[in-house]
Amino acid sequence: MHYDTALRTYGSKRIEEIEAADILVGIPCYNNEGTIEHVIQMVTHGLSKHYKDMKSVIFIADGGSTDDTREVVKEFQIKPWQEKIVAIYRGPGGKGTAMRSIFESASRLKIKACAVVDSDLRSITPDWVKYLLDPVLDKGFQFVAPVYVRHKYDGTITNNIVYNLTRALYGQRIRQPIGGDFALSRDIIKFYIEQDVWETDVARFGIDIWLTTNAITNGFRTCQSNLGVKIHDAKDPGMHLGPMFRQVLWTVFTLMEQKEAFWKNVRRSEGIETFGFTGALEPEAVAVNLEGMIENFKIGYQQFSVLWKDIISEECFEAVKRASRMKPETFHLSTEAWVRILYELAATFHTWSSNRNKLIDLMTPLYYCRVASFVRQTRDMSSQEADALVEEQAKKFEEDKDYLIRIWDKGIQ
Repeated sequence: MHYDTALRTYGSKRIEEIEAADILVGIPCYNNEGTIEHVIQMVTHGLSKHYKDMKSVIFIADGGSTDDTREVVKEFQIKPWQEKIVAIYRGPGGKGTAMRSIFESASRLKIKACAVVDSDLRSITPDWVKYLLDPVLDKGFQFVAPVYVRHKYDGTITNNIVYNLTRALYGQRIRQPIGGDFALSRDIIKFYIEQDVWETDVARFGIDIWLTTNAITNGFRTCQSNLGVKIHDAKDPGMHLGPMFRQVLWTVFTLMEQKEAFWKNVRRSEGIETFGFTGALEPEAVAVNLEGMIENFKIGYQQFSVLWKDIISEECFEAVKRASRMKPETFHLSTEAWVRILYELAATFHTWSSNRNKLIDLMTPLYYCRVASFVRQTRDMSSQEADALVEEQAKKFEEDKDYLIRIWDKGIQ
């Protein structure tokens, strides 16, 4: 069945009334009554400050919030020359469908540029609007990814998995491939809408990495824009990131299968043009429960070590086994072992045609092991120093890519 539309009647009518616009800023939201007003306020100010001579629409794509998110949005007064649409999207639940409704609206309004920002941002400023939209409007870029100054423990999935794999596989050093705030041109939006993905789990849970990967692999002009500090409702990696880890990893591995012909030919990565904010800022701290993460890993080891032994190579299993006996103050899993474990997981996912969800579940404790090791290693570092460590790790993923190619089709020997 072909996906029809993510817009309900009310949203469609409003778009018909507006007819056309130059800029659309989309805000996907679900139960964000505490932060949404601030986000809209910054967007309306940004559009007024930087693009007053252009027709702008702010589109709030709500997932059926059960708090007062929509009421807060409806009551908030934007500038009189801007348009606001608040609409509950239709289709499968999740951010993917929200994005689809934003893209449809942008396409029907024949916009020149579209930006999307998260609804839980506390650090967004009016200048974010300019940093995101300028590369599309003035420089002809088709996909603008964000760069943020983030605390060293915010973004552990990006730092330990997604940045490394995106860079090693697809050859572009997009620092925040699942950042959530980006800008797009009309032609890439048209391309996205036409893809047969909108009723799949990929669109529901892994939409950000899907957008980034497809921008690269389909030859669109990509860049990134520095937005300054990102402060949002950050999650303690030990408490909340298990489900997100599973969803993102599933999407990354699924995309690896779809894009195999592309990434097998990529030999090295390139930096991409970066625009936006140029100052230096220190982000607010993110609390982590190191002992809790190590405990999660050790429980996982007791439950799954027999299965891990079958899935990962002998040397990686030995590294994991050693970590399972370590105390928190000396806890460590080497970067080299982590690179191979992740590549072995991808190859196993590829060779398993069923029980793939089970495989991802089995791997969650290994992710806790790696993050706990990263936290311990960077404990006395500034966020900037920790970032240099992330870069070192990313190089090792590139250097060991031949190993992935070797085991991808043959399996782990």
